[in-house]
Amino acid sequence: MSLFSLRAALCGLVLGGVAACDVAYPVSVIGDDGVTFRGSATDTFLHGGSFQATNGSAVCTGTYDKFADISTVSFPVVCNNGLRGVGTAFFQSPNAGSGFVTMTDGSRWQFIFGQGALAI
Repeated sequence: MSLFSLRAALCGLVLGGVAACDVAYPVSVIGDDGVTFRGSATDTFLHGGSFQATNGSAVCTGTYDKFADISTVSFPVVCNNGLRGVGTAFFQSPNAGSGFVTMTDGSRWQFIFGQGALAI
């Protein structure tokens, strides 16, 4: 069963056929310099999602579109300290995976989302 099919079945069971199904999960991001950002992401069935993570001073956010049966998404990242980047996420399940962000300053950040993010 594909990720899309599994998610559609779960949302249908939970919501009785209602079109939306939001799932929130933790996110941990580690920058090139070892600084760790923590936050959360919210995924809306068939519509994509958004995330926010902070290291205590900087806050980075982004949104992404997600389509049926897709396991990889790219998205812009904007931080309140002026940094920007482009991220790529790889979904291993409907609400867990990992990826990286390439920032405009040349740094490359790694992240994990889902229950595994709590271990970082």
